[in-house]
Amino acid sequence: MPSKKKSKKKKSIGIPINPPEKECRDIRCAWHGSLPVRGRVFKGVVMSEKSHSTVIVEWDYHRFIQKYERYQRQKSRITAHNPPCIRARDGDNVVVAECRPISKTKHFVVVGFQKDFGTKSEIKK
Repeated sequence: MPSKKKSKKKKSIGIPINPPEKECRDIRCAWHGSLPVRGRVFKGVVMSEKSHSTVIVEWDYHRFIQKYERYQRQKSRITAHNPPCIRARDGDNVVVAECRPISKTKHFVVVGFQKDFGTKSEIKK
């Protein structure tokens, strides 16, 4: 009788990004758990990873001030769930996706690193 090998089916989360190589058993993981991602997707830098399974992601943007006809630099910071299969560290460029509320302040999950993120033509705006 031939041996049956289970072929690992790659889960698609709807974002053009490569899945992590490590496996995890976290139910709050977008790749290996039951957490669906939907809505907004951001790219940013991990500023802090001090909390357990939580990272603070920050990104900069420019806001136009009409009165002065100038741009103002601003930044956004969010807390995101950091699954064990990704394990982002301080200074990493990551991609975060919106999901259901995980806690009082966490509504995002880290889905991968920016080097694995698709090209602009693959991303629907």
